[in-house]
Amino acid sequence: MTLQQLRQVLAVSDCGSMNEAAKRLYITQPSLSAAIKTLEKEIGIEIFIRTNRGIVTTPEGEEFLGYARQVSEQYQLVEDKYLHGGTRKKKFSVSMQHYTFAVEAFIRLVKRYEEGSEYEFAVHETKTIEVIENVKKQISELGILYRNEFNQKVIGKILREASLEFIPLFDCDIYVFMAKSNPLAEKKRIRMEELAPYPCCSFDQGERNSFYFSEEVLSTYDYKKYIKVNDRATILNLMVGLNGYTLCSGIICQELNGPGYTAIRLDTSEKMQIGYIKKKRMPLSELGQCYVEELSRYLTAPAAKHSG
Repeated sequence: MTLQQLRQVLAVSDCGSMNEAAKRLYITQPSLSAAIKTLEKEIGIEIFIRTNRGIVTTPEGEEFLGYARQVSEQYQLVEDKYLHGGTRKKKFSVSMQHYTFAVEAFIRLVKRYEEGSEYEFAVHETKTIEVIENVKKQISELGILYRNEFNQKVIGKILREASLEFIPLFDCDIYVFMAKSNPLAEKKRIRMEELAPYPCCSFDQGERNSFYFSEEVLSTYDYKKYIKVNDRATILNLMVGLNGYTLCSGIICQELNGPGYTAIRLDTSEKMQIGYIKKKRMPLSELGQCYVEELSRYLTAPAAKHSG
C-alpha cells in the first residue's frame, strides 16, 4: 500500500466517479481502475462497488477511507512544513449532540488559533446517529455524546461495529433546564410530578428516533406533554413561550444561552456520563487533544458555575 494509492481512492470518493477522479489525477481511467482493484486485493476488502450510475462506497470502504484521509492529511502537513518551508491551514472537525458547553469548548479552541494561523474548522451539532456516522466516516475527528445505564449497551454495540470507542470525560447529575420565567424556576429541586403541567422538549432524532438515541435521559418516561424540535434556538423559545423544559447535564453556558435560563437539579438518582467517541487505536491530532483539554475544564466545575 502506498500514499499514492490512498490519494487515488480519496479522489474517487470525492469525485464519485472513476472518470472524474482520473482527470483530477492526470491518469487514464483504466489505469486508475486497475490501481484501485490492486489495492482492494492487497487489503482484502472491496472499497467501491461499480454501478451504471457511478461509484458506491461499501461499509468497509467507508472505514478504510476514514483512515486514508487521516494519513493523507498528516503527510501533507509534514510535507508542507519540512519540504515546502511553509504552513498549511489547520483543520479540525467535531460533531456533537446539542450541548452548549461543547460549543463553548469549540469557541475556546478556535480562539487559541485566531491570531497568526490559518484554519479550516467545522462543528456539527446534530442527531445522535449522525454524530456516530460522522466520526465513523472521519467527517469529524471526534463526536460528543452521553451514555447511561439505559442506552450504553445499544450505543456500545453500534460503536464496536463501527470500530469506534467511547472515552468518558465526566459524570453528571440530571438537571431541568428552563426559562427563569417558569413557575418552578425558584425551586432548589424538582420532582418529575411537578413538571407534568409543562411540555417536555426533546431533540428529534429523525428516522432513528429510538429511545436509545434520545439526547435526553428518562426517554421512556410517560410525559403528558411532549414536543420534538430540531434545534436549540427553538427549544429556548419554547421555554419562554410555553414554559417548556428539557433535561440536561446542568452545564449551561450563560454567555451563549443568555441570562434568562436556569438549571435546577432533578430529584432522581439517575446519572449521565459525558464523553467523546473516536476511531479505535487512532491517536488524537494536536487540535483534537486541545479540544479535549477544553472539555476537561468541566471535570471539576459544578453545574452552578456555568448555569444561567
